[in-house]
Amino acid sequence: MSNDLCTPEGARRLKQRIEAYWADRGYDVNIELVDAGFMPAMRSARTDVRSNMVNGMPRRQSAANDSAPSRTANDRLPELRSA
Repeated sequence: MSNDLCTPEGARRLKQRIEAYWADRGYDVNIELVDAGFMPAMRSARTDVRSNMVNGMPRRQSAANDSAPSRTANDRLPELRSA
């Protein structure tokens, strides 16, 4: 299944999409893939996608923007929602 985001390949694609999305907006997010092993409820193995984001929002801007005052995505929430 190509839309399964719990497989290693699907999780890797999701990781790339999340990183690209936030990088385009000037934020640096740390995404890691964790092999969770076999899950009886799913009847398969799964790969978890974990990040350093809080409530789905990045914690800090990328290093390229360090000369500007430090802002979190929560500071820009109205701007991001209107985009």
